[in-house]
Amino acid sequence: MTREELQNEILKILSTEFEIENPDLDADLREKYEFDSIDAIELLVEIERLLKTELTQEEKKQAMDIRTINHVCDYVEALAKTRA
Repeated sequence: MTREELQNEILKILSTEFEIENPDLDADLREKYEFDSIDAIELLVEIERLLKTELTQEEKKQAMDIRTINHVCDYVEALAKTRA
């Protein structure tokens, strides 16, 4: 999956699951979109579905530093590479 395809999938998830439309990729998810810890957990579940694999506890801990959609894309891209 290319970076563009991955970004499109993430944007689709944000739209369908979190009702975030046309987001700023560099905006802070918490500040601009009121993304909370429950949303973060739900996003991790969606990422697992996207990658068709479960994340390890260490990988989930790494996600706690994510602030923007670009960070989400970087995170998922790195995970996808480890599973290729």
